Amino acid sequence: MKATWLLGMAMMSTGAHAATREETIDAWMRDYTGQVPGASVLVLEGGDAVFQRSYGLADLEAGVASSPTTNYRLASVSKQFTAASVLLLVEDGVLTLDDPVRRWLPTLPVATETITLRHLLSHTSGLIDYEDLLPPDQAHQIHDADVLRLLEREDRLYFPAGSDYRYSNSGYALLALVVERASGQRFAAFLQARIFSPLGMRATLAREDEGPPVTDRAFGYTLVGDRWERTDQSTTSAVLGDGGIYSSITDLAKWDAVWYDDRLLSAPSRALAVQASTATPEPDVAHYGFGWRLQGRMQWHSGESIGFRNVLLRFPAQRLTVIVLSNRDAPEPYRLARQIAALWNGTP
Repeated sequence: MKATWLLGMAMMSTGAHAATREETIDAWMRDYTGQVPGASVLVLEGGDAVFQRSYGLADLEAGVASSPTTNYRLASVSKQFTAASVLLLVEDGVLTLDDPVRRWLPTLPVATETITLRHLLSHTSGLIDYEDLLPPDQAHQIHDADVLRLLEREDRLYFPAGSDYRYSNSGYALLALVVERASGQRFAAFLQARIFSPLGMRATLAREDEGPPVTDRAFGYTLVGDRWERTDQSTTSAVLGDGGIYSSITDLAKWDAVWYDDRLLSAPSRALAVQASTATPEPDVAHYGFGWRLQGRMQWHSGESIGFRNVLLRFPAQRLTVIVLSNRDAPEPYRLARQIAALWNGTP
């Protein structure tokens, strides 16, 4: 009888604790609730979804509510998939991390001759930021191939390859082109064939105008004065390698799961991706791996582009992951995700 009573009290306590967490997160997400651009939040513990909830609207004009299957533009969280694509081709024996980038993209200028794929992955290439090379009156969207054309005209680097760290969207746009050259497939098609389809990420895709539409799509917004304006695309939103993937918390749960087994990448490849080899001066980023920011026990990445702010945090030793996706320009949800994680692991 006593054992049964103690078990019942423990179950009641656990239930109350879970309710408190839910109520706390709901309170923190209050600004995303109602007729405003929303967000989707997922907490995974031991591979199970212990919290999953969406707030606000994915499409203000149509009044479509956000849901766990809403697909948000991941922005720079996409870099994890670009890096994984390169590692898959390394495992295929098609390329190596120490290949000079000019082996695959020979039209790059002489200044880039010492840059390797490893430098591109770790943001140590010294490449010029392509965003700074766009003319002020740029009207049409550019693509990864346009990034290459812009860099072909820049026979200079910020620093010699491998000598420093500077976060580089240019590097990841070039990596998408390397994947295309090495695989013989469009980057979006390679992602679909080698990552999304095998993992059952059925609604995730790298968005192309001529490609399949984004289902359950969230549109991005910016608060202008006291009203939300749709700001879903910019001139750089069609560049895929650095930020063009759309996904949902439902599909990203499947992405998180493959970092614990060999279904996608071998253990050595996974270890390379999160190897703390490149020190950075960025806040909460002691090192950068391949598509992963590394800080203590945490592996993470944020994604910021016009109309979207996202973050994915992993604490692999605890099997704890927090994902926050939002379709608005502000606020940046990194601190919020850290607060949510602290409800489970006690680390602020």
